[in-house]
Amino acid sequence: MKLTAYGLREWLGSGVIAALLLSITLTVAIKESSPIAWTLSGLIVLVWCCIAAFFRVPFRRIPADPTLIVSPADGLVKDIEYLNEHDIDLFAGRSLIRIGIFLSVLDVHVNRAPAQFKIAAKKYRPGHYFDARDPRAGKENEAMTIAGDAVVNGETIPMAVRQISGAIARRIVCPVEPGDALDKGQIYGMIKFGSRTELYLPASKNIELRVKVGDRVASGSSVMAALTGKA
Repeated sequence: MKLTAYGLREWLGSGVIAALLLSITLTVAIKESSPIAWTLSGLIVLVWCCIAAFFRVPFRRIPADPTLIVSPADGLVKDIEYLNEHDIDLFAGRSLIRIGIFLSVLDVHVNRAPAQFKIAAKKYRPGHYFDARDPRAGKENEAMTIAGDAVVNGETIPMAVRQISGAIARRIVCPVEPGDALDKGQIYGMIKFGSRTELYLPASKNIELRVKVGDRVASGSSVMAALTGKA
């Protein structure tokens, strides 16, 4: 397992501070045989490990099957909705399926491309910081959306992924730009700490959902949907 460079400031900066504090408490613990100093040393290590865990990037086996669309985030599927009206300008007039994923502070926070994906549009939305489980979060919280064309089993379909900040998450990282191409499962950004990610797919009879509300999913490896015919 490795740590993402998107959190370099947090995990490296806190690591330097932790190392300095640890050198002090360990010196006191050894010289004075102080139980309190030993306890503080353990707490310093524990706190840094908790911070680093937010930025972990575990290995994920990306399904090779070209018909499959994978999860863009780790977490819990909170809602699935068919939309005739939405605010994704690139797909105006098209019906979409929205799959909402809630990420707790214990989940992996990097986002991955659900399929081979060419980005055509990127849109930032300023907003509130409601808890990511709050029904208002999807429509009113700060968000970043990338939209474009995905290639699934040789077919081109519209697709979008939206990163939504939560009550704790206050920073969305999304360095990709229109014109960039992503491979299926490729990491393209993250939302720091608890948050929400939404996957948008065309509402087509040939898009077969493979998840339901209440399922836990892992970015890059869990299958969200499959293309069973022509898009």
